Amino acid sequence: MEHDKKIALVAHDNKKRDLLEWAKFNRDLLAHHEVYATGTTGEVLERELGLKINRLQSGPLGGDQQIGAKIVDNEIDFLIFFWDPLEPMPHDPDVKALLRMAVVWNIPIACNRASADFMISSPLMDGEYDRLVPEYAEYRARQIDWGEHTSQGTEHTAESGASGQSE
Repeated sequence: MEHDKKIALVAHDNKKRDLLEWAKFNRDLLAHHEVYATGTTGEVLERELGLKINRLQSGPLGGDQQIGAKIVDNEIDFLIFFWDPLEPMPHDPDVKALLRMAVVWNIPIACNRASADFMISSPLMDGEYDRLVPEYAEYRARQIDWGEHTSQGTEHTAESGASGQSE
């Protein structure tokens, strides 16, 4: 991770006020980094903080997945996600997928104000950090049993389709 971090800020409706208060308190620290946010959260943060926020879609409209894709592409270094554990979410699978990508790609995650405070105030925030990125070559090269209906003599791995070519 470079000196200036790429931070994603996400909040469910019942947690947006908490995230806004946290972001206002940490405005000067956030100003030194590139900030991404989903939907309404991004709009409100940009207006209230006076900072440039890279705004994505609302979470239920694909914003959570956009952030997940940015994590996979190494375009997000941190995820601060104030989610509401007491409210059922219709897009709960998207939320789980986003949190899963953060864990798979070993980026720091804060899901409440206390963990966000510890993360933003860490001495590691002010310098470069050599994050250990898991190596998934073995997973990508694993053999898949495609059953009896595939062509004989064609190798099939997780990254090859029925034709044996990479997708």
